[in-house]
Amino acid sequence: MSLGSLLDAKEVVRQAVDIVDLIGRHIQLRRQGRGYVGLCPWHDDTRPSLQVNPERQSFKCWVCDIGGDIFSFVEKIEGVTFPEALAMLAEQAGVQIQSLSSESAGSHGSDDKRSLYQAMAWAESQYQECLMRLPEGDLARRYLADRGIPSPMAKKFHLGYSPNWDWILQRAGGTRFTPAILEKIGIVTRSADRPGKSYDRFRGRVLFSIRDAQGRPVGLGGRVLPESGNTSPAKYVNSPETPLFTKNRLLYGLDIARDAMRHTGTALVMEGYTDCIAAHQHGFEDAVAVLGTALGEQHVKILSRFADRIVLVLDGDEAGRRRADQVLELFVAAKVDLRIVTLPENLDPCDFLAKYGAEAFRQVLNDGAVDALEHAFQSQTRGIDLEGDVHGASEALERLVTIVAKAPRLRADSTGDDRFREEKILQRLASSFRVPEQDVRNRLTALRRSGQRRAAAPARMGDKPEAAPVVDPAPWQRVLLEILLLFPEYVVTAQAEIDPSELAFAPCRKIYQKLCELSDAGAAPTFDRLMLEFDESAVKSLLVELDETGRAKQMTAPLELLEAFFQTFRRRMVVQTAPGQIEDESLFRIARELQARHGISLPTEG
Repeated sequence: MSLGSLLDAKEVVRQAVDIVDLIGRHIQLRRQGRGYVGLCPWHDDTRPSLQVNPERQSFKCWVCDIGGDIFSFVEKIEGVTFPEALAMLAEQAGVQIQSLSSESAGSHGSDDKRSLYQAMAWAESQYQECLMRLPEGDLARRYLADRGIPSPMAKKFHLGYSPNWDWILQRAGGTRFTPAILEKIGIVTRSADRPGKSYDRFRGRVLFSIRDAQGRPVGLGGRVLPESGNTSPAKYVNSPETPLFTKNRLLYGLDIARDAMRHTGTALVMEGYTDCIAAHQHGFEDAVAVLGTALGEQHVKILSRFADRIVLVLDGDEAGRRRADQVLELFVAAKVDLRIVTLPENLDPCDFLAKYGAEAFRQVLNDGAVDALEHAFQSQTRGIDLEGDVHGASEALERLVTIVAKAPRLRADSTGDDRFREEKILQRLASSFRVPEQDVRNRLTALRRSGQRRAAAPARMGDKPEAAPVVDPAPWQRVLLEILLLFPEYVVTAQAEIDPSELAFAPCRKIYQKLCELSDAGAAPTFDRLMLEFDESAVKSLLVELDETGRAKQMTAPLELLEAFFQTFRRRMVVQTAPGQIEDESLFRIARELQARHGISLPTEG
């Protein structure tokens, strides 16, 4: 693909994909002024730090210093290269880029993420066809009927079935999905008894397709059917870790439930695939399920993008009740409205719904949901006489305070919400155990100090010092580019005064060099054109930053501004070569006047 055709392809895709829609599939956005804001997915964000500018089709998190366009966002959120991001966005938008596939394949081979997503989607469709239509799926169809899962729900959740040892390998024959690719996505595995032979990891299992928030198949969960001849002792098997599948970063049914979560503001979290399906079948469309593991920190961060409240529905058995400590740790560390519902009669959600129906389940959710602190208190004090058993009560309080001590310590810059939250937790613990609040606070402080001493072990001899942080551009380089991004018609004026080699900070130098090249070629060096010219995320992030900060300064009179800039720049170069020379007072007077007028700092330093 030539440079011109690549630019054309990028522009076509950029026009076809709205950045608000794209980012809105990953995080919850709300309008703020002329733009949108949301919780940044790349740091522990409690206040919306990610800003989306629909007019400029750009985004920026000023805390992470991450920004760019639709391609930058996909590169960062998916962990892919630029060619892969371009291909993925083109496919999503239905844009045909004929020359892209050969170049991408030549660069990345069959293992690039786009090929793996395609292989996973193909495998899901084959398994689903087996379940829905083929004779080999009869056993699985009977199982689903016995479980009360009708065909429409099976289709909605893309259920499937793997009938035997090498069924998927036979189906793949003659396609581009080789055994190596199927192994890469975790569909097949190599036989230990038969060297060189591969077999279907999920043979004899009903399959639950696991999709990411965008609805792309990334893995499978398989429930064994003993009647199939599979003698595995494992009732459920999930995909192994692959380039597409990371268990603690995925939730079953999220792609189906995310819109309902945004509507209700709530995420119902179940502990099993069939529980999640049963909840949707009975009208609870904001339900998801964890993948055979406990609700974790990453799950909470993902759900917080779509809902304000998380309700964890625990099975009523002893194992469900034992999860109190884990849930409380999430509650105090993640700072979310996390509530717990424990179902009666040792029932799981699927069985409860089948026995009592949707209204009874809704009643339990409304009346039985307690926050994580109350749930942990009930669990830790079950069977303890808080008045008479001093030792038992003290031990229970110690366990709870120890968990609370794991939360980030309040600092001078902590928000009022964080302080209020910790105050309320301490007050509730003191009230529940009938002890002075200051005693609870003192114990919390002691536990935190003890933890800090353990973490602050002295560095050993020979340890390498941390690498120095990347140097920021000098202020004058920022000012120059801010002016030229606002007034690109004056690039030729700047070229006569400043050579690109004089910009020491590489991203700034690249931007200025490209401005000059486009101007020389007779092309308008606008912000939109520059965003298409660069594939490097760091450069595009800086471009967005300079564009935003420059516009905020509302600069006017560009020629006057540039002439004063060049005066101070030339004077700066003289001073650098003759450090003992006294600066001209009139120069500083000009700088001060322009700074006051335009709200900028001219290049008298750096």
